[in-house]
Amino acid sequence: MRATFMYGAGDVRVETVPDPVLQQPTDAIVRVVRACVCGSDLHPYHSMPASQQGNPMGHELVGVVEETGSAVTNVRRGDFVVAPFAFSDNTCVFCREGFQTACPQGGWYGSPETGGLQAELARIPLADGSLVVVPDVDPATADDGLLASLLSLSDVYLTGHHAAFMGEVGPGTTVTVVGDGAVGLSAVLASRQLGAERIILMGRHTSRTDLGREWGATDVVAERGEDGVARVMDLTDGEGSHVVLEAVGLMPAYEQSYGIVRPGGIISRVGVPQYEKAPVGFGSLFGKNARLAGGPAPVRAYQEAAIGQVLAGEIEPGKVFDAVLPLDDTAEAYRLMDSREALKVALRP
Repeated sequence: MRATFMYGAGDVRVETVPDPVLQQPTDAIVRVVRACVCGSDLHPYHSMPASQQGNPMGHELVGVVEETGSAVTNVRRGDFVVAPFAFSDNTCVFCREGFQTACPQGGWYGSPETGGLQAELARIPLADGSLVVVPDVDPATADDGLLASLLSLSDVYLTGHHAAFMGEVGPGTTVTVVGDGAVGLSAVLASRQLGAERIILMGRHTSRTDLGREWGATDVVAERGEDGVARVMDLTDGEGSHVVLEAVGLMPAYEQSYGIVRPGGIISRVGVPQYEKAPVGFGSLFGKNARLAGGPAPVRAYQEAAIGQVLAGEIEPGKVFDAVLPLDDTAEAYRLMDSREALKVALRP
């Protein structure tokens, strides 16, 4: 099969490797229908040290089950499925409490042991807990828009939803979303779905903020840093935002977030932090009685409901995908996203 590997910063290659095989009776093999490049994949694309051994890439897919282990009972050959970006048993105490990314039996794709999902075939560990069947959809005849929306439920849309959920977005709330990438825009859509009264999107790329407005952003703030904080405070009559959804993961975004959260408010972070220490003292969180929430999104907790919304036509989160490329052009997909020529790129094996 063909699969994607990264050998160092900017060095992405698609290579021919052996097909994956069942290693445990709880595994499944899935034929990939759509995969994609994630914003988090750009972190190693910028900084990964050069290596003689490539690291398998990718953690998002929709596909068709080709083979199952003897212990798999929830899915069967031929099922069209969505895979969460982290695998889990979906039965442990943490999974039952809705935090599947903390499953002690679970883990992450993109290692030599598990492989990556930017490939033609993928081994899915703990398949009963990690695959969700999409009912009454034939991927061979489904249109690109539907496939894109279902693919977004593997990570990006439901990561935005998790930010809003953990931030306790609801009717009457003013929400500020920091970041106009695919996750930030998804957080706008999710906040509107949860009933936010006002949604301020902090972003400066018009092609992206236009989609944010379509999805429910009431205001767009292009300024950054202190100027951005001042603009949001002005829009909120000096009160700040009930909820701040930080979808970037860089320190300047976090600093903007605690600058605009109102007393008693919540900052919910889903941008993977590219820092180990962050201010939480009097001048940032403590003095405002502000709370910090968020983390790796347990998208498995939200998938059944979101699949229903997509199939009913209530949401179209796949609009974050603005390009589809063949798997062999994965390196170009990374380049397009890194240069901001594309918002999010889907891959077609």
